[in-house]
Amino acid sequence: MSRSPRLTRAGGVALRLMPLLCYLLSLQGAQAAWAPKTPPLATQWTSQVSTTNALPEYPRPQMVRSDWLNLNGEWQFGNATAGQTPPFGQNLAESVLVPFPIESALSGIQRHQDRMWYRRTFTVPAAWSGRRVQLNFGAVDWEATVYVNRQLVGSHRGGYDSFSFDITSYVTGGANEIIVGVYDPTDAGTQPVGKQTNNPQGIEYTAASGIWQTVWLEPTPAARITRLDMTPDLAGSALRLTVRGAGLSGQTVEAVAFDGTTQVGSATGSVDAELRIPVPNPKTWSPESPFLYDLRVSLKSGSTVVDQVTSYFGMRSIALKLVGGVVRPVLNGQFVFQIGTLDQGYWPDGIYTAPTDEALKFDIQKHKDLGYNLIRKHIKVEPQRWFYWADKLGILVWQDMPLMDSGKTPDAAARTQFELELREMIDEHRSSTSIITWVVQNEGWGQYDQARLADLVKSWDPSRLVDNMSGINCCGAVDGGNGDLADWHVYVGPGSSRPSGLRAAVVGEFGGLGLMVNGHDWSPNGKFFYYELVPDSATLTSRYVGLINSIQRVMNRPGLSAAVYTEITDVEGEVNGLFTYDRAILKVDANQVRTAHTNLINASRQLNNLGLVQLGQYRSLQVTTPGYTNRYLRHFESLGSTEVVDKNSTGTLKQDATFKVVAGLADAACYSFESRNFPGSYLRHFNSRIRRDARDGSALFDQDATFCARAALNGSSSGVSLEAKNKPGAYVRHRNGEVWVDALENTTGFRQDATWGISPPTWWSEASVPMGAYQSLQVTTPNYTNRYVRHIDSLGFTEVVDGASTTTLKQDATFKLVAGLAESSCYSFESRNYPGQYLRHSNSRIRKDARDGTTIFDQDATFCAQPGLSGTGVSFQSYNFPERYIRHAASELWIASGFGSTWDSPASYNADASWNVAAPWAP
Repeated sequence: MSRSPRLTRAGGVALRLMPLLCYLLSLQGAQAAWAPKTPPLATQWTSQVSTTNALPEYPRPQMVRSDWLNLNGEWQFGNATAGQTPPFGQNLAESVLVPFPIESALSGIQRHQDRMWYRRTFTVPAAWSGRRVQLNFGAVDWEATVYVNRQLVGSHRGGYDSFSFDITSYVTGGANEIIVGVYDPTDAGTQPVGKQTNNPQGIEYTAASGIWQTVWLEPTPAARITRLDMTPDLAGSALRLTVRGAGLSGQTVEAVAFDGTTQVGSATGSVDAELRIPVPNPKTWSPESPFLYDLRVSLKSGSTVVDQVTSYFGMRSIALKLVGGVVRPVLNGQFVFQIGTLDQGYWPDGIYTAPTDEALKFDIQKHKDLGYNLIRKHIKVEPQRWFYWADKLGILVWQDMPLMDSGKTPDAAARTQFELELREMIDEHRSSTSIITWVVQNEGWGQYDQARLADLVKSWDPSRLVDNMSGINCCGAVDGGNGDLADWHVYVGPGSSRPSGLRAAVVGEFGGLGLMVNGHDWSPNGKFFYYELVPDSATLTSRYVGLINSIQRVMNRPGLSAAVYTEITDVEGEVNGLFTYDRAILKVDANQVRTAHTNLINASRQLNNLGLVQLGQYRSLQVTTPGYTNRYLRHFESLGSTEVVDKNSTGTLKQDATFKVVAGLADAACYSFESRNFPGSYLRHFNSRIRRDARDGSALFDQDATFCARAALNGSSSGVSLEAKNKPGAYVRHRNGEVWVDALENTTGFRQDATWGISPPTWWSEASVPMGAYQSLQVTTPNYTNRYVRHIDSLGFTEVVDGASTTTLKQDATFKLVAGLAESSCYSFESRNYPGQYLRHSNSRIRKDARDGTTIFDQDATFCAQPGLSGTGVSFQSYNFPERYIRHAASELWIASGFGSTWDSPASYNADASWNVAAPWAP
C-alpha cells in the first residue's frame, strides 16, 4: 500500500513498533473459534447469523459515504480486571461475534461480566491513501477505552450513542491491532441502564454489555462533515438544515434536495449556520404516506467538493392544537389518535441486538400490518437503521430516554452523566422524521428535576413534543407540570389522564393481557409476568378489541389523544405480547385487531370538524403566562380574577372557575361563557373589567358577553385569544390577578397574558348532586326501578327496597354523598351504618371498605357525576378509570365500560349505568 506523506508521518511511531508486533503475533496460539451458544429461545433469523454476515448493512442511513469497511464479525475476547494493562499482541482465550452483547447467545459468550477485552486486526484499504481514517462505534455499553497499535486513541462513556475516533496517526499500511476495553457494571452502577439488570426477573431483563452495535471504518478528507441536523418546516415549505463539521478552514456547504431524480430545492452557506432549502408544495410524511425526499450535502473549498454525504428527510409537523376545545397533538395540522405499543427492543438470541436487519425491520412492519400508527420505544435507544425503517415504513415514534436504576436516588455525578447521555440521544436522532416525542422519565425511575429536564429537552429540540414523566399518576406531578403531555399508566385500563389547557392527555401504558404459548416462552425459572391472564387466542382477541373500542369514549371525554398498549412481543418472563418473544406466533386475530385500530383512527379524524371549541361543554380558562400556569380565570363577588386552582381547592373555587361554552349571545359564530354555579349569568366586560352578571335581556349585555376566538397572540397553537365582540382589537387579558379587556399592545407580556388555554373543567362533575346529605341510588332501568344500591357482606348489589324492607336493608341502601376523597368536585359514598367506610371499586367490582389512608383507595372511592348516559338521571364516572361508570349487571355492581362489553348492548349499558339520586331510605 502506498502511503501519503501525512499518513507516513502520522504512523511513524506505529511503524517503529511493527517488528515487535509481528514477533508477538508470531507467538500467538490458536484461540477458541467462535460458535454461537444455544439461546433459551431461537428466532427464525438465529441460524442466519455467521462470522461473515454479522449485520453487513451500512449503519448510518442519514449520513452515507460510499467508502467504508465493516469491522463486525469475529473478534478475540477475554476477561479483564480493573487497572489491567491491555493485552497487546496477545491472543485472547475466547472468540466473540461483534456486535452482539456478551450476554447473548449469538455473541458466543452468553454470560455477564463487568470488565472485558475485545481484540482484532484490520488492514486499511490501499485505495484510502491520502485520506483520514475514522473508527466508528454504533454503541458500546457502557465505558469503552480504545487502543490502536498499542496506543490509546480515546475513551467514551454512554451505552446508547455512537462515537468516533480519528485513528489516522495510529495506523500503518499493514496489519493493525485494535483493542477495546469495556467496563459495564449494569445496575450495580449509577449510569443509565434502561431495563438491564444483573438479576433478570419480572419487568427487568438480561443485561447487554460490551459492543452491541456496528463497528466500522471510513475514509474522510481532513475537512469533513460530522453531522446533519434537519428540521422540516412544513408551514414554510422548507427544510432547515445545519451541517456540523471538523477540520475546517473556510469551507462552505451546498445542499440539494431531490424528489427521486428531480431537484426540488438547494441552498448554500456555512457550517454550523442554518440553511433553508426550499421544498415547494411539499409532499407530507405520515404513517399513511411516508414520503421521503433525498438530500445531497457537499462540503466545498471554492468550487471543489472535498466531502460529500447523502441523506433523506420527511416533511411533517408535530404540535399541540385546540381540537373541539381539547388540547391534542396534531400531525401536519390534523388530529389523529395515536395508537401503538410499548416496544422494548429485546431479542431472545441477540438481547439488545436484532440478529439481522430483516429482523430489525420485522417488528415495525408488524405494527403497520396490525394497523398501528405509533411505537413507544421503551427505555432503549435503537441503532440508526431502526429509525431508517421507521421513517421509510411510516410509524410515529415516542423515544424514551433509558433511565437510571429505579431503586436508587441519583447523586450529582449520576445526574450529570444522565443529562449528557440524554443530550447525545437527542442530537444523534434529531433528524429522524418518525420521532415526534421525547420521553424524559418514566414512573419515577431515578426521577429528579422533572420540570427542569422537560424545559431543557424543549430548549434542545423545540420542534417535538416532550413527555416529561410517563406515568405521572404513579410518581409524577399530576397537576401542572412542564412538558406537552399528561401521561397516565393504567393496567389493564385503558383509562385516561385529563388534558389541561396546555397539555394533551395520553396513556403511555395500558393493557398487559397475558397469554402463554407452550414452546415459545423464554423464562428459565418458570416464572411469568402479566397484568391479566387469558386462556386462549380468541379470548385475547376479544378482550383486546374491547379495550381498543373503549378508547373511543375517553377520546371524546375527557379527551384522550394517544394510547400505548403493553406490548408488541413477549420479553423474557413477560407474556404480555401480541407476538411471542421469538416472533413466531401472533396471538391475536390480525383482521379484528386491524379493524379496531382503523375504526378508532377514523373516528378521531372526525373530531377535526368540531372547530376550536365544542359548544355546550364545561371548560375552564387556564393562564398560559410562564410561571402562572396553575392559575385559572374565576369570578369572585362578580368580578373576574385569576387564582391558583388545584385538587385541594374548595368546591366553590372550582365551580367559580368552570364555565359552559355556548354560542355567542350576540354572534353565534363567537362564544359566551355561562357560569357553572350561577346558571343564566355570564362573563361580560363592563368599563373594561371582566365580571360575572345575570343576563338582563339587553342587546348591550349580549354584546359585552360575546367573545370571538382568535389565534393565540403568543403564537401557541394550543391556546386561544378572546377578542371582545364590540371592542375590536381589545382582548381578555389578566394583569395583577385581575381580568380586563384591553387594547392590544405589541409586547411579549401582553401577548402572553392575553392567551388562554381552554382546559377541561376544574369542576369535574358535570351533573349536580346534593353534597353532604344522605341519599339512596335508585335504578332507572325500565322494570327495575324498585331496586336500589345496597351493600351486603361488603359487596355492592341492587335490591328491591320498599316500606316493608328491614331496617338493616334500608340502612345498607343509604349513603352520605360527600366531597370526593381524591377530588373534591366529585363524590364519595359513605355508608350510613358504617361511618368511615365507602363504596369503592376493586378489580372492577364495587364493594364497601374502610378507608385505609392510601391514595389508591381514595381514587377508587371517588366518582364524578355526569348527566345520565341514558338521557335521564345521573351517571357516576370512575375518577381513575374515566371510561368506566358504576353500573348494575345481574344485581351486582361494577365499574365497566360501555364499549367492548360482552354483557349487553350500549343502550342497555347506558340504562344500567344511570341512576336517580333519591331520598334516603334511612335518614
